[in-house]
Amino acid sequence: MTRSCSTAAALFLLPILGIASSAEAYRDYFSEAQKAELAHIRTVLIEVIALTDKGAGPVDGIRNVVMRRMEELGYTVVADPGHSHDVVVRVKCEQRKTWEGTASAGGDHDLLDAPSRLWKGPACQVTYALGGMKIKWQKEVRTEFEDAIQAAQSAQAGEAGPYALAALQGELEKYEFPLLLTAEWGQPDRLLKLMDAPGTNQLRKLKIISLLGEMVADEALPQLTEALKDKDLAKQAAVALGNMGKEGIPVLIDILKHSKQPDLQAAAAKGLGDLGNIHSDPRVVPPLLDMLDAPGIDIMVQTEIAWALGRVPDRRSVEPLFALDRKLQKIRNDPPDPQIKKLKEAVFWSIKQVYTED
Repeated sequence: MTRSCSTAAALFLLPILGIASSAEAYRDYFSEAQKAELAHIRTVLIEVIALTDKGAGPVDGIRNVVMRRMEELGYTVVADPGHSHDVVVRVKCEQRKTWEGTASAGGDHDLLDAPSRLWKGPACQVTYALGGMKIKWQKEVRTEFEDAIQAAQSAQAGEAGPYALAALQGELEKYEFPLLLTAEWGQPDRLLKLMDAPGTNQLRKLKIISLLGEMVADEALPQLTEALKDKDLAKQAAVALGNMGKEGIPVLIDILKHSKQPDLQAAAAKGLGDLGNIHSDPRVVPPLLDMLDAPGIDIMVQTEIAWALGRVPDRRSVEPLFALDRKLQKIRNDPPDPQIKKLKEAVFWSIKQVYTED
């Protein structure tokens, strides 16, 4: 028996919830021995270089900021190279950045904080070295202005070099390099402790949750489940749960079926598709099918469910997807409804994934 898709919609894979997670390639460029060494980092040596157009600039302010912020994660921080340490974190701040090239590994080349060959203004390069070997990991912090001389004149702030370094110091106060380094080193316990700390704000908690998801830190499951109760953290927590082990499946199913927040339900559906795909777990299919065309279902949620079903090919999905496709073909909108169009594309793509000819 053969069947054909009635829809003529073009096939576009348009993820609703943003770009794919970097978890798939997370820290794969390290050997197991290096990962173990990173996981046991306790003492961090901070090295800072500050350069202006007129030569070396003051480093004390920048170094103090970097040291204090690393201490927030529970690290012992030292500035004396003669002191025993596990890793070296280097921060090079310049009034006029010298291009050194992007990182060659780590999957972060196109992120906003990756080194930019186009930026020539004030910038700090954050790198680290392990056992004398400089790891190909770089983050770049930039000021809001590119021309330090012009910015200093506008602010009537005196010399451009010190003005640029002071601005960079302010950016380092805000940039979450300590969280990124902790995730890079594979130490979720430090992130979880900071997440539970009374003074940690919501924005920082969201960043921690995102990193825990990228790390596939299964030990974070209790905290992520608790974060689902916070409307400001729930969506990010649901997305992070989608990167966890199979233990996250029941939690995501409960969100999909019982949450009253469409964006949270959509995140749960995406997470179920991710987990079902990664672990080849067919348990995710029945709850997705139950909600595919449920009464009152939000079209955003419905679309994400359709994408998820295509990521976990299962013959049980064939007829429900065809039924929804037939229903959608009867809808005529002029001009076309963009949400309906996205749902049609998702259904069409998933039918192609789950349907095989006999």
